[in-house]
Parts: sequence; structure tokens; C-alpha cells
Amino acid sequence: MALEMISRFRGSPFAFPLAALTALAMFFISETSYQQATGALDNLGEMGSARLSILELRRAMTDAETGQRGYLLTNRKEYLEPYNRALSEVTKELGALNAYYANNAAAQPLMKRVTQIVGEKLSEMSTTLELYDQGKQEAWHQLLLSNIGQEKMEALRILSADLVRLETSAIATRRQGVFQTLMLNRIGVTAMTALSLLALFMYLRQTAALERQRDGRQREIQAERDNLELVVTRRTAQLTELAQHLQTVREDERSRLARELHDELGALLTAAKLDLARIKSRLAANATPELAERLAHLSDALNGGIALKRRIIEDLRPSSLNNLGLIAALDILLREFGERAEIEVVSRLEPVQLTPSKQLTVYRLVQEALTNIGKYARASRVDVALEMRAGRAMVSVRDNGQGFDPNQLSTTSHGLLGMRYRIEAEGGRMNLTTAPGKGTLIEATLPEGAAAPSTAGQAIPAASHEVLPA
Repeated sequence: MALEMISRFRGSPFAFPLAALTALAMFFISETSYQQATGALDNLGEMGSARLSILELRRAMTDAETGQRGYLLTNRKEYLEPYNRALSEVTKELGALNAYYANNAAAQPLMKRVTQIVGEKLSEMSTTLELYDQGKQEAWHQLLLSNIGQEKMEALRILSADLVRLETSAIATRRQGVFQTLMLNRIGVTAMTALSLLALFMYLRQTAALERQRDGRQREIQAERDNLELVVTRRTAQLTELAQHLQTVREDERSRLARELHDELGALLTAAKLDLARIKSRLAANATPELAERLAHLSDALNGGIALKRRIIEDLRPSSLNNLGLIAALDILLREFGERAEIEVVSRLEPVQLTPSKQLTVYRLVQEALTNIGKYARASRVDVALEMRAGRAMVSVRDNGQGFDPNQLSTTSHGLLGMRYRIEAEGGRMNLTTAPGKGTLIEATLPEGAAAPSTAGQAIPAASHEVLPA
């Protein structure tokens, strides 16, 4: 029955307003209790200070009287020091008490009487000291024996005791108010605790239901996630195989184009060079200056075409890599790049044990890095290193150019992505370190692999059809 009522109350539209109103009421009670308790404690502190001031006033008056009597009996000036100090304390405490009781109608008459008695007693002591200093022995002796000072001190003790009783009564009243405030706060805290326990029970019950729903939903999401991960894994493997196939096809196509350019275009250019040589030999005796200039221009054009054909073939499939090896191929690539781009190139190349495919990967990495440096870096120096370290081949290309922000690469720029993929496809890793104005460093590592037997017989001849007469 109780649970049913709680469930109905939780579904009621008045549940939240009632809870908010209850919380507001508890907050108001707590804040009111706090303010009352704080005010009462402040008043108790002031009352305690007032009681202390009353006692200090009475003590100071006693000290002043003691100092006066000591001076009168001994005629020693040092007894006036406690007397003067006590007068200063009397003035201070009297001022504090007058300020404290300024708005207290019940204590005003007592405080006026205390002020009057203190003034009369101080006047009596001052007069006695003046008569003593003037040498009027009989006068100050008669004044001292008149018991006026004793009566004043007795009246001061009675009045101070009345003030202390008045403060004690006020303190008791304030303490009772504090106790009532604390009791009210206690009742409020108890009620708030009961409501909090009720709210906690409702929350735990609802949380348990939500946990059951969430667990069921989590199981469904996990099943869907497992299916998606399986699909993603399968698609990733398919895309990886496709990318590797396309990369292989690309290199094969480059090799085919290089062979066709070498064979077909090389044969045509060589034949043209031979025909030009025969024409020049037959017309050498009768050639006019204009015809000789035309023949020389034609020879230069054919030489330029042959050089362009060689450069294109080397870009498509570096014959130096197959014929001379990785170190020599990189050395040629770096030297030609430095001459063409007018950039200082410093290399440190050591022999490495890599398979032909990994050697081609290293060559393409350095080639792509140099292409990017020539296009974008605005560098004046490039450092290239190749070495073996802990069973892995390490290649690095560093420039002192303008660098770039790697987080702001254009989505149409695939050079760096292609380099990273080729390295990872061979089981290696590539790191890129750069920042605007700090140059660029590309580092890659490849696992060591025994190089295949030399394929020089299958390579594209470097210049089998190229005749370049002087």
C-alpha cells in the first residue's frame, strides 16, 4: 500500500512543486535559524566583553587605589606608575561600557551612577595626592581617614555587581534563544532527513528500473557494435587488399610504360640521330652557314628529347635501382635534385639488407619527399640518411624550410598519406615532425629483409639505343 501511494505521488503533476516548496521551506527555516543563532552568538560575545569590562574597571580602580596608598606610605615615585596606568585603563573601560549601554534603558541608570562614583573616587584620589605633594600632611591625612574613598569603592563594587547580574540575566535569555533556535533547526534537519530518505528510496527504485533497461539496451548496442566491427574489419581487409593490388598495378604500369618509352621512343630518337649524322656527313662540304645552324639546332633538339625520355623513364621506373642498387640510385637522385633545385643536399647512406620491394619503397619515399621540398618547402638544405639500426632499416629526410601545420593538411593532398601507406604495407612505420617555420623531418623504419638476387639482366638498359655524338 505504501509503495503504491509513493508510486502515485511520483507520477502526480504536483510532486515536483510540493518537493520544491518543501525544500524552500527547509531552506528558509535553516537560514532563519542560522541568522538568529549568529545574532545571538554575536550578542553573547558582546555581553561577555561587557562583563569583562566591568570586572576590569573594578580591578583598575582597585589598582589605582593601591598605587595611591603605596605612594602616600612610601613617598616613592614608582608607585605612581601603576596608579597612572590604572587611570588609563579606567578611562578606556568606562568609555567602552558607556558605548555598550548607550541604547540599554534598563542599564542606563546604573551606568550613570557608576560613572559618577568613578569620577568622585578619582577626584578624591587626585585631591589626596595634590595635598600630599603640597606638604599638607594634616589635610591629606584627614581626607584619607574620612572613609570617603572606602564608601565610593564599596558603592562601585555594588553597582558593578548589579551590572554583572544584569548581563548574566541577559546572557541566560540569549542562551535560551540559542537553544530554541537549535531545537528548531534540529526539527528542520530531522524533517529534511526523513524527506531525503524518502527521496533516496524513490531514486534507488527508479535507478534500479533504469539500470535494467540500460543493461538490456547495452546488450543490444553491444550486439550491433560487434556486427559493425565485423563488417568494418571485413571491409578494411578488402580495402587493404584492393589498395595493395592497385599499388602493384601502378608500379607494373609504370614499368610497362618505361619499357615502351625506352624501346619505341628510344629506337625512333636513335634512328633520327643516325639519319642526322649521315645528312651532316654528306652536306659537310657544301652546307651553307644557315643550313649548318639548322642542323646543329636539330641535333640539340634530338639530344634534349633523348635526355627528357631518360628522365621520364627514370621517374617511372628507376633503372639505376635495378642496375646499381639502392645506395647508388639514391645518390643519383639526390645529386640530380640538388642540381635542378639549386639546394644543398647532404647525404649519409649506408648499405642495408632489404628486399627489392622494400628498396623501391625507400626510393619512392625519398623521391616523394624531395618533390614536396622542391614545390613547397623553400629550403636551402636537405639532409638524407639511410642506415641499419637494431635489425631495421631507417631512412630520414630533413629540410630547413618553412614547415607546415600537420593538422591543417589539404584533403586533396595524398603524397604524405601515400608514403605512410607504402611504408606500413611493408611492415614499417613512418613519423612526420614539422611545425610552421621549423622545417620538416620524415622518418621511416622498415624490417630487415634479405635482398633478392640481382635482376640486372631483366632491368631496362640504361642507354642501349641512345647514341649521343659529340
